[in-house]
Amino acid sequence: MAGLSLQCGDCGVLLKSVEEAQEHAELTSHSNFAESTEAVLNLVCTTCGKPCRSKTESDLHTKRTGHSDFSDKTSEAAKPISLEPPPKSSDHGIMSEAAAAAEGAEGEELIVPVVEKKLLEELEGMGFPTARATRALHFSGNASLESAINWIVEHENDPDIDEMPLMPISSKVDASKPSLTPEEMKIKAQELRERARKKKEEEERKSEREKEKERIRIGKELLEAKRIEEENERKRLLAFRKAEKEEEKRAREKIRQKLEEDKAERRRKLGLPPEDPAAAKPASPVVEEKKSSLPVKPVTKAERMRECLRSLKQNHKDDDAKVKRAFQTLLTYVGNVAKNPNEEKFRKIRLSNPSFQDRVGSLEGGIAFLEHCGFEKIEGGEFLFLPRDKVDVAVLNSAGSELNSAIVNPFFGVL
Repeated sequence: MAGLSLQCGDCGVLLKSVEEAQEHAELTSHSNFAESTEAVLNLVCTTCGKPCRSKTESDLHTKRTGHSDFSDKTSEAAKPISLEPPPKSSDHGIMSEAAAAAEGAEGEELIVPVVEKKLLEELEGMGFPTARATRALHFSGNASLESAINWIVEHENDPDIDEMPLMPISSKVDASKPSLTPEEMKIKAQELRERARKKKEEEERKSEREKEKERIRIGKELLEAKRIEEENERKRLLAFRKAEKEEEKRAREKIRQKLEEDKAERRRKLGLPPEDPAAAKPASPVVEEKKSSLPVKPVTKAERMRECLRSLKQNHKDDDAKVKRAFQTLLTYVGNVAKNPNEEKFRKIRLSNPSFQDRVGSLEGGIAFLEHCGFEKIEGGEFLFLPRDKVDVAVLNSAGSELNSAIVNPFFGVL
């Protein structure tokens, strides 16, 4: 099957033509291109008609304008790609010798056009070949030395610049024009060189501006993609908070049912009738607890952390201040590592440290919680150490969320 696009092997983008591939190479310095049978995506906004060449581009268009309806016209616009570079054409459409001969009278003799001899000698004296000088004078109309030099500058890349021009004998032109003095020729030549230099500088500045615009556009797209990702993260956190509230509600309901059952049991032991017929009914089945889905890896690690915190609270339920201080100390350790992963002092804890033992080490579940965060015992169990290559920010963020939940939720670890 014929190729429908060119694919950049460095970034994977699809390009419609050789010209686009050349522009992409200039902007990105990528040079690995291959023909692809996959057509460039063409999503057209049905509201404003803007074409989008990728799903990311259409998403950004939707964010900017609110237009969300696109028509896929990829198959309509797809066509085999031509790997041949576009042919070059002269600036003023000068006919080739064959075209000139064809347009001349059939069978008419072709001769070298007559040009002003003094101008020809002056051009030859400046170092231009006879054929180039003759061609420049002929096609500039033998007007002046300046116009001939201008023509040479504009057509110096023509393939036939050094071929002697041929014209039908009937079009012979009598050229007698005034010539410039040597001083005037030098001034004109200097002006032409300066003009060519300024034109080249202007083209380079224009190219740099276009490249800068492209870099700014790409930067804006990256920022917008980052904003979308952050927005999705905020939605995930809101869902997590909602799940926490539901868990708290279920815990309250369990406590309420337990109190009702205890009250009914006491009345039964005292020989009193049930306070309400509804109280004699068995307790409603407990709704199975739903676990919050968190995008950490793995999810079971978050459950183990939560179980360590529950165990710590249940084993010291008579000392809430000590439990809260342990949770806050663990949150400090985890937060320091997450914010400064390259600082070894935050990733190494001496187990025999009196402050650590008083706050965390002596409480069951404290050290186990840190081990689930990635800490390992080293040097014969004297230190807890988290290697730099094992720092997982997602796991540390999950640990922080579990600690925050344990601190602010009054019903955490009750059941």
